[in-house]
Amino acid sequence: MNMNQVTLPVSDMQAATAFYRRMGFLQIVDTAHYARFECTEGQSTFSLSLETEAFVNGSVIYFEHEALDELVAGLKEKGFAFDQDPTDMSYLWREAILHDPSGNKIKLFWAGNNRLNPPWRVERRD
Repeated sequence: MNMNQVTLPVSDMQAATAFYRRMGFLQIVDTAHYARFECTEGQSTFSLSLETEAFVNGSVIYFEHEALDELVAGLKEKGFAFDQDPTDMSYLWREAILHDPSGNKIKLFWAGNNRLNPPWRVERRD
């Protein structure tokens, strides 16, 4: 199986779509209550769904980019505020953290081979 997309709840569709378009994602669906974006690399997509009720979102969306530090620097030049600058983590990923206008946590990261093959990997496909 291949994951098609993840849908994030948002409280303001206009602010959310503007945020992700400014990050460089290509918007491929645009309605008052739903938007979908194509990632800048590969064939993955993600969606936004307008929530009219208050919500608490504990999920985290991860976007991988090999030139992480340069990506973060470019986004900062566009005015994006980061909660964490690119940092080497104990689990062998380098990641930066920011939030979208609805409070969804976004981790921009680079893990290289460690993303699928960390030293502590449990199972392997034959």
